Amino acid sequence: MTPSSRVVLAIDPGGLRCGLAVCDAAGVRARAIVSPDALPRLVGEWQVRLGITEAVIGDRTGSAAVARSLEQILSVSLRAVDEHGSTLRARARYFRDHPPRGWRRLIPASLRIPPEPYDDYVAILLAEDVLASAERDGVH
Repeated sequence: MTPSSRVVLAIDPGGLRCGLAVCDAAGVRARAIVSPDALPRLVGEWQVRLGITEAVIGDRTGSAAVARSLEQILSVSLRAVDEHGSTLRARARYFRDHPPRGWRRLIPASLRIPPEPYDDYVAILLAEDVLASAERDGVH
């Protein structure tokens, strides 16, 4: 498999909502935030439409339950990845994409909290980390 043919589904699991992203070497192909109940349906759709070649899930809150809900849906194996620090990185990425305006830009970056859920940004980072680590390790 060449690096350009890798299509990674990444899931940031949670009790109330899950962030999802599908990325390849060209960038983000899809992203969403859904309830755990809606997750299997969306993953099934994306698997067919986007040609997912591998899937990863963050290893923290709710990962076991979310993984169980996808066992019968995914045609590729789902492996856990370390998501330590991903929330802070995702927050920074969110504000890079959505710079604060007005008085909000005066708040120190370390104290800014996005005005909306950003679980999909965590999933994007997980997918990008997987793609980057494979490239560094020479895995194709």
